[in-house]
Amino acid sequence: MRQIPSLVGVRQVAEAAGVSTATVSRTMNTPGLVSPELRDRVAAVVRELGWVPHGAARTLTTRRSGAIGAVFPTLSHGDFARAAEALQDELTTNGYTLLLACSQYDLTQEQRLVRQFVERGVDAVALVGNIHLPELTELLERRAVPYVNTFNFLPGGPGNCIGPNNRQAMFDLTKHLLAQGHRRFGVIAQSMQNNDRATARLQGIKDALAEEGLGIRPQHLQEGRWTIAEGRQLMAAILANPPRPTAVICGNAYLAVGAVLEALNNHIKLPDAISVVGYDDIEIMQELPVPVTTLRVRSDEVGRRAAAYLIAAIEGRTIDITRDCEVEIVERASSGPVRVNR
Repeated sequence: MRQIPSLVGVRQVAEAAGVSTATVSRTMNTPGLVSPELRDRVAAVVRELGWVPHGAARTLTTRRSGAIGAVFPTLSHGDFARAAEALQDELTTNGYTLLLACSQYDLTQEQRLVRQFVERGVDAVALVGNIHLPELTELLERRAVPYVNTFNFLPGGPGNCIGPNNRQAMFDLTKHLLAQGHRRFGVIAQSMQNNDRATARLQGIKDALAEEGLGIRPQHLQEGRWTIAEGRQLMAAILANPPRPTAVICGNAYLAVGAVLEALNNHIKLPDAISVVGYDDIEIMQELPVPVTTLRVRSDEVGRRAAAYLIAAIEGRTIDITRDCEVEIVERASSGPVRVNR
């Protein structure tokens, strides 16, 4: 019968390194408080003995679990996936573990997931958007768990919001199209149910058009979730209602890809007949027969800044951080100046 090896504990590590158990704990939990020589010596013994600190014991000592929870609506969106990777990288570098869950844009599920994180003792929580059930924020504040809202920066809003200004980004993109001569607009908006980012984007489009005395015809305003198939279906609905718009603005990358594919399937030349633009930038947008103009969100920067904010909050530090994350217009072949003969 195979013999199960005995587990190595902190006492064996301390004896082998010639230090106290308290020094081992201090070296592992707050390495900045010990000398580099001591840190290297303890690290060498830990590697040699294969010791893994017990999480529950560390929690009792430090009153921290070293875990941070994050709830994203979905990971099928390029921006959320990139943000999650950057968040994890930054947390891992600083000695924290990321626990990740998806709410599928369901506020009740989001609240349930956050409660499970809190019950498991997470040190902080990262959320998306500023719309949450009151019970969620009450729980976090009552338990003094720091949290950050990502992907929806609001000028003058609370200090724990980090991300792009969705309204301003779409306002600027619409102004860009207006400057190219476009006056008839179609919009394939992402569903605004439990999604304040999508609501802000549509508002930005409407505000930019209103400044020029323009609006969106009801038949040219379609709403979907986030799939390419939906983008195709909704673009077909817009194309079936003349007069066709000269520009179609899509609320996310997948809807924009679908809109472009549907236009090409109908032998519509882009951008000569219609310009199509999107929000967020995923790889396929550059690889289509007609690459897609879009707004590029620095999602990795959202993740990194959110991690820095939460780590500082956990450790009781204040940091100077830019909460408004940059968005840039990436112009490709799917859009251009309006043609005189349209």
